[in-house]
Amino acid sequence: MKKISLLVIILIIAGNYSCERDDICPDSTSTTPRLIIDFIDATDPDVSKNVFDLVVIGVDNEAFISDYYFTTSNTVTLPLKTTDNTTEYILIEDAEVNNNGTPDDATDDYIDGNQDRIILNYSREDVYVSRACGYKTIFKNVTLTIVNDGDNWLLSREPLTDNQSVEDETTTHFNITI
Repeated sequence: MKKISLLVIILIIAGNYSCERDDICPDSTSTTPRLIIDFIDATDPDVSKNVFDLVVIGVDNEAFISDYYFTTSNTVTLPLKTTDNTTEYILIEDAEVNNNGTPDDATDDYIDGNQDRIILNYSREDVYVSRACGYKTIFKNVTLTIVNDGDNWLLSREPLTDNQSVEDETTTHFNITI
């Protein structure tokens, strides 16, 4: 009986030492970063400036960026595509819903306001993070182009470093003068 009890105890101890902890990626682990843009006042470049009733829309999928749907902000944090070297957004200042003359029919509504398009070009590099977290994509040589439509509220852009890269979300990557 003692031999069986001793054997059970040894098996339990050995089983506990051979188990691995769950492979869960902690929230604190850095994953694929988003691009951070600050809006700067054209009359005083040392001052950030709010954009009122801001709406941001992804061009390819026409999806609204939920954090920027009729909001006021002096910064935007935008995801970049991890499967392509270009991402485009439309940023709308002073946005409002136009009901197209049919207030009871929301299917034909659209957003009015001053729309400016930005094009982000970059190269991608996949970096191994860990077994639990997998890979993240970092973006190198990021350029931002403001498409001139003759009525731009986005006036100019400035990368904060030469050969701008997006490797984390701790600092601003571009300033846009408005």
